[in-house]
Amino acid sequence: MSVAELPRPTCTVHRGPRIDQANGFDVIACETCGFTHIDPIPTPAELEEIYRDAYYSTEKPLYIERYQEDLAWWNLVYSERYDTFEQLLPGTRRVITDIGSGPGYFLLHGKNRGWSTLGIEPSRQAAAHSRGLGLEIRELMLDESTAGDIGTSDVIHLSAVLEHLPDPRAMVRIAHRLLKDDGILCIAVPNDYSPFQQVLREECGFKPWWVAPPHHINYFDFESLQRLLRSEGYMIERAEATFPIDLFLLMGDDYTANDALGRECHRKRMRFEQTLAAAGRSALKRDLYATLARHGIGREAVVYARKLNRDSASAASKGARETAG
Repeated sequence: MSVAELPRPTCTVHRGPRIDQANGFDVIACETCGFTHIDPIPTPAELEEIYRDAYYSTEKPLYIERYQEDLAWWNLVYSERYDTFEQLLPGTRRVITDIGSGPGYFLLHGKNRGWSTLGIEPSRQAAAHSRGLGLEIRELMLDESTAGDIGTSDVIHLSAVLEHLPDPRAMVRIAHRLLKDDGILCIAVPNDYSPFQQVLREECGFKPWWVAPPHHINYFDFESLQRLLRSEGYMIERAEATFPIDLFLLMGDDYTANDALGRECHRKRMRFEQTLAAAGRSALKRDLYATLARHGIGREAVVYARKLNRDSASAASKGARETAG
């Protein structure tokens, strides 16, 4: 793929207060985009170099190895996610596309449940690993020029993707076109500038460790992510947090520069969730995480949104206008 084919921002004038600086970039609360991002935004050439070859070999060399170590926990996460898809869709609709499919285990879980799966993944290493699992993978950067070759799906999954893109709104629009009417878009992004992070910064003297340009371009929270989805023709079905791992920081376990301690905190998080699942209390955990989401707390924001068809989108827009009036 040529550099010219990579996604480019639709918003060319970014305005908003600067809230941070890191690695030579400003972080601004962009009034034009409606969410926080770095400025300047990296070029398509820089991003192509990072994600096609360097990300798994240089930036995340242990990613697949640790993923495999944690696979029992990941499959618990995936099982709950597919449970939600199946609750929101009739039994005849079981086609999913995972954009940014990584090493492929999320799709493998779905395939084993009887779903028809397709992965979109720009990394050569991750795509090769996924094909080794017997999955269908398109090795490309999804954008306007390549989306036409992708069929429609009942579910589009975008996990740990929007924070890396120069134009997340464009990707949300592409997902809308690739979804069948009333289909489900599931997005998971880091929940940044959260209340716990702000406390750690203001009261405990932490620097904003979550700000990591150029790999993380955008910094969403629950409010800004749901606002983006509503503005692009989606209805929010469910929002839930993931475990608020920054609780460990508040309790004195500073894992931000200690990989071994970070792994131990992660193991405790996994143990907490797996123990509740073994006790048949996963629904309790999910209710807890949905409550945390309403308060903007949790390490990640996970949002399930339904594509509105033309009639329902028109009715929703009319209802919003009448409420405003």
